[in-house]
Amino acid sequence: MCKTIFLSGIDTDAGKTYATAFLARIFMEQGHSVATQKFIQTGCEDSSEDIEAHRRLLGIDPLPEDLDHTTAPIIFHYPASAQLAARLDGKDIDLSLVDRSREILESRYDRLIIEGAGGLMVPVTDDCFTIDYVESRHLPMALVTNGVLGSINHTILSLEAIARRGIELKYVIYNKFFDSDAVIAEDTLGFIRRYLSRHFPSAQLLEMPEM
Repeated sequence: MCKTIFLSGIDTDAGKTYATAFLARIFMEQGHSVATQKFIQTGCEDSSEDIEAHRRLLGIDPLPEDLDHTTAPIIFHYPASAQLAARLDGKDIDLSLVDRSREILESRYDRLIIEGAGGLMVPVTDDCFTIDYVESRHLPMALVTNGVLGSINHTILSLEAIARRGIELKYVIYNKFFDSDAVIAEDTLGFIRRYLSRHFPSAQLLEMPEM
């Protein structure tokens, strides 16, 4: 069993931060020690608001690794894609920092969830997208989706990209927070369930209630 899961969403506001805490709670209830890590944090100054949200949602104190930025090794101040935020800060993105943090956390915890930034095709540089990192590190994935009108399109595009790259899909997490239209939500969830049964039969579909 690979102890690390990379969690991404169908778009920027799919609910990745809540889904990270949701999945972490499942692992914790199974008796595992769990850490969460932020791939690249933008829109913050000295600490990761997403890591802080994970701890708050889980009802736990900050981890020791939060205090020395192991869980969020790359932080930029501007709320934009990583490549733009880095350029505005006048910095380069060193993904070896993410790797080093991941290795430290993997050595100390049973399970690790890395929350991505935006969706799979968010650019890290002009030549590297988030999905490239996931593929090159051979990380299994969790994908967060929802019942917003148009989400089926975004979900299937993401799933096709995952399949094309040969990435293992472990979970699809359906975020019920956005279920404002019961008819659309029911149809969306049913469609995704049927699609997964045909194309990703080993993936688990998890329904995440409002947190």
